[in-house]
Amino acid sequence: MDRQSTPPSPLATIAVVGLGTMGTGIAEVLATAGREVIGIDISEAAAGRAVTALEAATARSVTRERLTEQERQDVLSRFRAFTDLQAAAHADLVIEVVPEDYALKQQVFAALDAIVRPDTILATGTNALSVTRLAAESQHPERVVGLHFFNPVPAMKLVEVVSSVLTAPPVVEAVTGLARELGKEPVAAGDRPGFVADGLLFGYLNQAAAMFESKYASREDIDAAMRLGCGLPMGPLALLDLIGVDTARTVLEAMYAASGDRLHAPAPVLGHLAEAGLTGRKAGRGFYTYEAPGSPVVVRDAQTPSADADGAAARPVTSVGVAGSGTMASGIAQVFAQAGFEVVLAARSQEKADAAKAAIGKSLARAVDRGRLTGQARDETLARISPAGSLEAFAGVDLAVEAVAEDLAVKQELFAALDKICKPGAVLATTTSSLPVIACARATSRPQDVIGMHFFNPAPAMKLVEVVRTVLTGDNVHATVRAVCAKVRKHAVDCGDRAGFIVNALLFPYLNNAIKMVEEHYASLDEIDAAMKLGAGYPMGPFELLDVVGLDVSLAIEKVLHKEFRDPGLAPSPLLEHLVAAGCLGRKTGRGFREYARR
Repeated sequence: MDRQSTPPSPLATIAVVGLGTMGTGIAEVLATAGREVIGIDISEAAAGRAVTALEAATARSVTRERLTEQERQDVLSRFRAFTDLQAAAHADLVIEVVPEDYALKQQVFAALDAIVRPDTILATGTNALSVTRLAAESQHPERVVGLHFFNPVPAMKLVEVVSSVLTAPPVVEAVTGLARELGKEPVAAGDRPGFVADGLLFGYLNQAAAMFESKYASREDIDAAMRLGCGLPMGPLALLDLIGVDTARTVLEAMYAASGDRLHAPAPVLGHLAEAGLTGRKAGRGFYTYEAPGSPVVVRDAQTPSADADGAAARPVTSVGVAGSGTMASGIAQVFAQAGFEVVLAARSQEKADAAKAAIGKSLARAVDRGRLTGQARDETLARISPAGSLEAFAGVDLAVEAVAEDLAVKQELFAALDKICKPGAVLATTTSSLPVIACARATSRPQDVIGMHFFNPAPAMKLVEVVRTVLTGDNVHATVRAVCAKVRKHAVDCGDRAGFIVNALLFPYLNNAIKMVEEHYASLDEIDAAMKLGAGYPMGPFELLDVVGLDVSLAIEKVLHKEFRDPGLAPSPLLEHLVAAGCLGRKTGRGFREYARR
């Protein structure tokens, strides 16, 4: 952030009403940027904590050489804390960040109308309530705007600037300019619950809560799946605890009231936890149990899974067969060979199998060039891979993994062949990401030996494997695959055999909702991508990710989810269907939601 000794905008004096975590963070950013900041909270204790927090934050900045001691003293001198709204009388801008309660916010705005100048801008920090409604009930609705910062404010770059139909354009320009001067990225948003970032984020969080409530997967596995499978900074249930279960419920109630979309109807577990006072980190317990209220340290509780869930003995595995010759098959074969397994890589012809091994050789060579692997380890890994032009080479393997086309008929035919070829006791695994594992299992005479092992692309780099049990999978088969995952240094998460498993069942409705935002002309591709990267810490925006995954692949998964769960909110976006029909499939075709240079 650029520190300003004299503010270049007319918003020189800014009042922040509500000195909780968010308000204190906003005050710190403003004071550091050269603004005179008036902090107001009815609680003397909260006002005192804000002063202490600013002192501690600026002291850390001096230690990290981001501020000099003199600059720190200047920042501290620009912040004053009060317990009376009258202190805002001479402010150029007032930012309200009191709890998400409409009556409380309306009360604050009504009081401010009688205190501040007519030209003072009034901003609400709400992320769920109607900015328009707050404006309409104020004396000067044209000066009311939404200014939604993200937590932690000093670190997060996004600010959503929310204008109502009543907001005057100069007001929007003034706060947008302020956001830029603070080193933030302002994104314009219309007035609807959740705006851009939370409008997408909270639907995803709600589905994760519902997934946990249905006992489909443990809280630990849901969170690990989204962190490791999507590169997210936090799992959804841990994030709900951080945000506050009660806050999430309030936001979702507002979203559902506006959309009527069942995906926004708060999962009952959110209400149960909130009503029990188990609101997350701030209470010391929510989805997880914490060391103390406000602590980020998770401690074991009654729901913490045991290390040996079913207690079954794993079958010995020393040799692995991988069926397929594409990117996933080659990557999976490399993973097993690097972990010391003897690998048979079988394709439809010897030529394809040899080409797949050659691709692995190039991958390993790159690892050597980057210093991640020794030349000897590369040679030993390649020596463990035997390419074959027929599945007959799987006769002696302990584990057979198919990684062929995502076509159920093709997979069923392959499993029927494996049933005849593989020895008794061999584990048969499918890497499908969307098809029913049980349908593959029923193509064999030994469905108890069939399980899902969903690797993520690129397999050598991605740490997650979804282990998918059918209703017929044997306990020792499950234990075997868990043990194999540990040996290849992958994090295994358990889930049942239903569409999307964990990751895709949570990821693709979120992507579909992002497309709907564009269809409704609520926000642009760039605004949505920026909002999710800067406001939620996602490594890629939804449209960047869709173009990488492939729009045809995304559409196919959406269709599977919609068919399985029959929820209207999961119906694929018409825009996605139109782009696929037009052959705009993403980066692989040079055009998807964006255009790309042809290689």
